[in-house]
Amino acid sequence: MMQNNKIKVMLVDDSAVVRQMLAEVLNSDPDIEVIDACADPFIAAQKMRKQVPDVIVLDIEMPRMDGITFLKKIMSQHPLPVVICSSLVQAGSKASMKALEYGAVELIHKPKVGTQKFLQESRVQLTDAVKAAASARLRKVSATASKPVGEKLSADAVLPAVEIRPTTVTTDRIIVIGASTGGTEAVKQVLARMPADVPGIVVVQHMPAGFTTSFSQRLDEDCTIRIKEAENGDAVVKGQALIAPGGKHTLVKRRGSEYYVEVKDGPLVSRHRPSVDVLFRSAALHAGKNATAAILTGMGDDGAAGMKELHDTGAFTIAQDEATCVVYGMPAMAVRQGGVDVELPLQDIAEALVNRPMVNRQKYAATGR
Repeated sequence: MMQNNKIKVMLVDDSAVVRQMLAEVLNSDPDIEVIDACADPFIAAQKMRKQVPDVIVLDIEMPRMDGITFLKKIMSQHPLPVVICSSLVQAGSKASMKALEYGAVELIHKPKVGTQKFLQESRVQLTDAVKAAASARLRKVSATASKPVGEKLSADAVLPAVEIRPTTVTTDRIIVIGASTGGTEAVKQVLARMPADVPGIVVVQHMPAGFTTSFSQRLDEDCTIRIKEAENGDAVVKGQALIAPGGKHTLVKRRGSEYYVEVKDGPLVSRHRPSVDVLFRSAALHAGKNATAAILTGMGDDGAAGMKELHDTGAFTIAQDEATCVVYGMPAMAVRQGGVDVELPLQDIAEALVNRPMVNRQKYAATGR
């Protein structure tokens, strides 16, 4: 009975060593079963005629047919959740952005032999990506929920919990946004609606190192405001959004009345790096009621605790509603923890972030859900 409930995964990668490693990692999770491991898309297509997987884990660079071409064929003929698992060479990073446009659900680093800590983090990220992909297809976060693999750290691991009471008076506002599965398009839609004089924005979108550079560049081309990948010490200024780099935590700090970001290493927090919880806690500490926050589509609970801390300082907090989420996980957990003032459809979030309807808080609380 349990066997039938497992997420059935097909691996497509030209390296036999990688296929074996990925299969071992995924099969070690009690909720996942690798049903096929294929050397190229042609073999995968033949296998899919006999048994259709729940999720495909797909490499980009392969002989005979590349992963992007195969992804386009899958999504046009028989749409399935696809996780892109790439070694992240520079050229592949741009291809991965194309993969998101063509319908890939998640982007992850291809695990490689290294330290025990690296392998453990790769296991967490790979299994979480597969479960998120399966949930996106089902549109039910609970459908594949399971006991977390390994220790799950809170924002305490990066930024100690302290009494949140900003000491320097400032009226300058900032906006912080967190997203995961389905968030690349959601973040784009929110940022594309921002006016040129919008308060400074900092975004955590769960992505691995290497992908966020191309993601930021693509957003910068599509949006009126300036978009760039955050670098340590960057100022948070009007008309600009900083995207947290993959593989690093990004925190909001303040020097006098000016905000800037700190980009730093650290362990996975809420199973992610960058972590929304880390960003939101830092905003609660250094911006408090001058912050406005939105938590968008994504699996898991990263950002829920941080949003509650933000809410408790007087920040105005918004969650994307279930109807417009790819995965209603992170917003649902933030609502459950009592940190959300209002749930809104994706298309209304940018306006609410800009207008910051503090005086209408009761109205939003009454009508937002």
